[in-house]
Amino acid sequence: MMTSAALSRPQLRHLLRKARRALSPNEQRQAAQRLYRQLAQDPRFRRARHIALYLPTDGEIDPRLLLRAAQRRGKATYLPVLSAWPRTKMVFQRIHPHERMTPNRFRIQEPHANRKQQRKVWALDLVLLPLVGFDSGGGRLGMGGGFYDRSLAYLSMRKNWHKPTLLGLAHECQKVDQLTLAIWDVPLHATVTDQAWYAVRS
Repeated sequence: MMTSAALSRPQLRHLLRKARRALSPNEQRQAAQRLYRQLAQDPRFRRARHIALYLPTDGEIDPRLLLRAAQRRGKATYLPVLSAWPRTKMVFQRIHPHERMTPNRFRIQEPHANRKQQRKVWALDLVLLPLVGFDSGGGRLGMGGGFYDRSLAYLSMRKNWHKPTLLGLAHECQKVDQLTLAIWDVPLHATVTDQAWYAVRS
C-alpha cells in the first residue's frame, strides 16, 4: 500500500499509473480472472439488469470477462462514450456482442455514438468504473479528466440515492493509505480488487 501524505494528486496519479502498467501480461490475465471470481456471483452483479463497464487501457484491471458474462446472462451492457460537443460530457451507450469499436480522442475504444442506444445514468443498475487510486474509506482518484465525476454529479446532491450501485475496480497495487476527497467526488459503494472488497456500504 502506498503512502500518500507527502504526494500531490498529480504525483500520486503518476506513481500509481506506473505501478499498474508494470504488471506483466500474465499478471494482468490472472488479476482479471480473480476480479471475475470476486464479482460474477455477487448479488449486486447478479441482480443488475443494466450494467455499465469500461474497456481497459493504461494498465487498468480488465473487466471484459464480466462484460461477456453479463451478455451471456441476457443483461444490457453499456460503455462510456465521449461527446464530440461539449467535449467534457460522457454518456453510457448500450453495446452488443461483437459490436465494432472505434478509438476516441484518448485512443480508447468505444462504440459509434448512437443516441437511441444511450441510457441515463440514473436508469442504470450497476456502474463498474475504473480508477487510478483508492483508499479503504471509499475514496477514488481518477485520471483527472473528470468525466465520471460530471456524469455522476447529480448523485452528490441526493443524500439517499439507491442506484446505480457504484463499484470501483482496481489492482491491489493501486491502494493508498488515504485520499483527500474534493467536494465534487461521489462516494463509491465499494472498491473491488483482484484480492478484496473495500469500504462496502449498502
